[in-house]
Amino acid sequence: MTSSEMISIRAAAARNNADWCASVCRSHGIPGAFGETAWWSSRRTPLYYPDAITLHHDAVPTDFLAEIDTASPGCSIKDSFATLDLTSSGFVELFNAQWIHRPAGLPASATPALRTERVSTAAQLRDWQAAWHGGDGTPDVFRPALLDDPSVVVLAVHRGEVLSGGVVLNRSTGLIGLSNLFAVNSSDVTAIWSSAIAAAAGHFPGFPLVGYEHGDDLAHAQASGFAALGALRIWLRDS
Repeated sequence: MTSSEMISIRAAAARNNADWCASVCRSHGIPGAFGETAWWSSRRTPLYYPDAITLHHDAVPTDFLAEIDTASPGCSIKDSFATLDLTSSGFVELFNAQWIHRPAGLPASATPALRTERVSTAAQLRDWQAAWHGGDGTPDVFRPALLDDPSVVVLAVHRGEVLSGGVVLNRSTGLIGLSNLFAVNSSDVTAIWSSAIAAAAGHFPGFPLVGYEHGDDLAHAQASGFAALGALRIWLRDS
């Protein structure tokens, strides 16, 4: 893959991720807006979701900062090309990650896949969200309205009848985003990745997969056939 191809796929992955974040916001009744170089929400987004996402490597802070709520705590920015310095605007780096890409038609892992099932009811989504978060105090992030979004597929992964993990797939032009992948038991992580990839091929045949990961999750993605495309950076303004 050439450097120009990698940049093009990174831009498409950033747009796919912005489409997903926009879907989550809509499920909360929060509108978002797409500009030429960024997506943003003028209202505070749900927990773990950014208030703005850059869509082009030439994006600059003035493209979106005036459009978002930087006055109240918790404002965050997804710097999709790791090109911005937002320290002068009161932001600190939260973490860095890598965009990932898996071409269409790449053979799936030989690891036996677990059973996947589409989450289709509010009760199933509640159980899925609790397992995704783990522990007590599950946050209100994924709402039932998401299940009516034609671009979104929420999948539960089962070992027998036991919920073992899950993943979200979202469709945008030419790509499928893979996000929020989790395993209840760490020993199932490889099988969850295998199952997610197989399910994506079943729901959206012939589409490449994109997403972003860091740390151990990035290593699992790469072991499952994803290639790292380049860095992104998350910025947080907490005061």
